[in-house]
Amino acid sequence: MGKTILVTGAGGYIGRHVVRALLDRGLGVTALDLRLDGVDERAQRLQLDLFSGDADLFDQMGRPDVVLHMAWRDGFKHSSSAHIDDLAKHYHLIENLYAAGLKQLAVMGTMHEVGYWEGAIQEDTPCSPASLYGIAKNALRETSTLAAQQHDAVLQWIRAYYIVGDDKFGSSIFSKLLAAAEEGKKTFPFTTGKNKYDFISVDALAAQIAAIVDQDAVTGVINACTGEPMSLSERVEAYIRDNGLDITLEYGAFPDRPYDSPGVWGDPTKVRSVLDADAR
Repeated sequence: MGKTILVTGAGGYIGRHVVRALLDRGLGVTALDLRLDGVDERAQRLQLDLFSGDADLFDQMGRPDVVLHMAWRDGFKHSSSAHIDDLAKHYHLIENLYAAGLKQLAVMGTMHEVGYWEGAIQEDTPCSPASLYGIAKNALRETSTLAAQQHDAVLQWIRAYYIVGDDKFGSSIFSKLLAAAEEGKKTFPFTTGKNKYDFISVDALAAQIAAIVDQDAVTGVINACTGEPMSLSERVEAYIRDNGLDITLEYGAFPDRPYDSPGVWGDPTKVRSVLDADAR
């Protein structure tokens, strides 16, 4: 068996797909979450208090080769105070794991660390987050980077973009569109849809994350993305066609938000290097 990987937040929207992708690579996976409904049965299951502060927490986890930290409260609610309330807990968890001997940690980041940006986001793009979610993730990235350096350990900060797929379990515009169609609604209020974003399917994202944590040569901030911007209207219209939904977008019902970039996407250079090496 290859590396052993413990996944926090394994029962979440992305986590369930990542656990399966890791298992499909032949890795030993321990799934940790408050609820583990729908998590692949091949994974070992573990429930413990991540934020207990126990000095032996890493031992309680079974001392895995890698910890993939995806657990996060209110991830779809960007203005929730929980992001700031929990920030120190996440930092102390990470410091605790490194101090106990963990040598490779991967943490789920977000494009919202960057804030307003036009064009490709690179690993060193300046960050000026515009939400409590982005502020908290950005602060955790900076403190985790320091902790990794102090303990001579690996940090992989996996920065996600716009995720589609498995939409009954998400909270994206696609989830809301699907729910509206299932309720029998014929129109869906929409913006102009001209803004361009980096959309990635949840399964493709999970495959990227699994490949990233199954190696330790490529580290630091890694954009988990396609690098191929598509207008929101184009992507949503394709979603309606692909899923056979009997619903029409009501363009202009909502104004475009002034702080939304006309186009933003990830620079996929690093993740493509991981995937290319993985394919060899």
